[in-house]
Amino acid sequence: MKLIFVLLRRSPYLVVLAITAGVVSGASNAGLLALMNRAIHTPQPWTHRTLVLQFMALCLILPFARGFSTFIITTLSQNTVLELRTRLSRRILAAPLQKLEEIGSHRLLAALTQDINVIVNTMTSLPQLFVHGAMVTGSLIYLGWLSWKVLVIVLAFMVVGVFTYQIPMLRAQSYQRKAREEADTLFGHFRAITNGYKELKLHFPRQDSLIRGLDTTGVVLKRFTVTASTIYSAAAGWGQLVIFVMIGSIIFLVPSFEVVGLETMTGYALVLLYMMTPLEVMLGVIPEMSRAQVSLRKIDDLGLSLDEASGPVPRLPGAPVPEQRTDWSTLEMAGVTHAYHREGEEQPFTLGPIDMTVSRGETVFLVGGNGSGKTTLAKLILGLYAPESGELRFDGRPVTDDNRADYLHQFAVVFSDFYLFDSLLGMETPEMDALATRFLSELHLAHKVRVEGGKLSTTALSQGQRKRLALLVAYLEDRPIYLFDEWAADQDPLFKEVFYLQLLPELKARGKTCLVISHDDHYYGVADRIIKLDSGQIEYDGSPESFQYRPVGVPLPLASAQEA
Repeated sequence: MKLIFVLLRRSPYLVVLAITAGVVSGASNAGLLALMNRAIHTPQPWTHRTLVLQFMALCLILPFARGFSTFIITTLSQNTVLELRTRLSRRILAAPLQKLEEIGSHRLLAALTQDINVIVNTMTSLPQLFVHGAMVTGSLIYLGWLSWKVLVIVLAFMVVGVFTYQIPMLRAQSYQRKAREEADTLFGHFRAITNGYKELKLHFPRQDSLIRGLDTTGVVLKRFTVTASTIYSAAAGWGQLVIFVMIGSIIFLVPSFEVVGLETMTGYALVLLYMMTPLEVMLGVIPEMSRAQVSLRKIDDLGLSLDEASGPVPRLPGAPVPEQRTDWSTLEMAGVTHAYHREGEEQPFTLGPIDMTVSRGETVFLVGGNGSGKTTLAKLILGLYAPESGELRFDGRPVTDDNRADYLHQFAVVFSDFYLFDSLLGMETPEMDALATRFLSELHLAHKVRVEGGKLSTTALSQGQRKRLALLVAYLEDRPIYLFDEWAADQDPLFKEVFYLQLLPELKARGKTCLVISHDDHYYGVADRIIKLDSGQIEYDGSPESFQYRPVGVPLPLASAQEA
């Protein structure tokens, strides 16, 4: 039912028009049945000019009304499906990063593919429900005109049939929900295969364990799906049985206690037999609507509701792009804390409280051991995580949900787990193509990659080369603040030197602020400041000169080298 409400909210006038056309179609069906029943009991019906003209008129009205209703509902359904896909994508992009990380990419992928596909299929079936529902309604009106007493019996059978049909349907829906939960687990296995196939090829026990897990999940998913489908089929069979029992009762039992004319009996038999097809179609649509209800509920449970009044508020299409602030002075964190669970630890890890200030034009290195909180601190600085306490300020103004979008637009970032798009999305201009081509030469990628019409000719490169492409894209964005998360980790010495000794100084000369997460203590001297984290706390915040590091070209002491 929720899908119908979605259609009504989107365009109530079109839905009413489609239903009206469906009613006309149903009335035309009923009229044709009435004419045929009358003709059966009229001697030489072809001699009655009125019957022939009415028959011809209804034959013309019927396909037009049915086609018009189907066209409107199908168009409306497909428009709604397109909107649902886009809306869900926007909800995902509007949701807080921490929420998306908790959900997991495999569940998001299942929602975007499986759930949306189920909703699409159901939307496609809705026209059939409206059209055949109108046919059944028109047929019932004609039956009431023939004999209201017999119609009461028919309606009683239909009420019993609908009620008894719903009982197994609810049971089937519970199995459908369980199957949908198993589908999330299955997508998790698929993600492990597609993202970790290199590691799996090198470790047969791990490979076998994953396949066993996939098989186990598949068996459970199959059991729930087969059970749900079997119950749906049995319920449909029961619905057909009720229809036949109803027809038999009308033919065999009604004449025994109620005087019914031959024309009425013939009309009832003819109409009830005719109604079997639309009723079967409607019974077939109901399981699809049940599956769509499960998918809609699953999307809601993820916190990505398609309802306009709930879920994260997405950025509106065509909304103006926030301006880049080139005149800002300071970026501050005052008492900022953030707690999260790390793998293998029962107690949450708390970052902070963090008090720090970054000035425009500074190059700041964020350093520290693995697990010290560098990446989490970076996400807090970027505004991707909201502080649990304390305040993030940009130019003295607190960063809140109201201005977070403007704040996010000040950063160009290359994450350690970056995603490389196959085109310069949002920057497709001839001038950008020329600039990208020049930078490709500087990064020694011109022989591998070309940029034409904003599209990269390939992204099938080594990890180091892909990172250089990601660096190129960030450079082209030309934002006031740059953040690089372990960018040089996969680079050879030549490109490490280009990054630290050429690119960062160039960005600084252009007035850019650079935040660099790095373990390359050779190049700490490039920074204006070093901020070292240890166990979620700032251990050091000062100049490189006072920080113990090893400059380029200075070898380790012999004892340290032996320990290394």
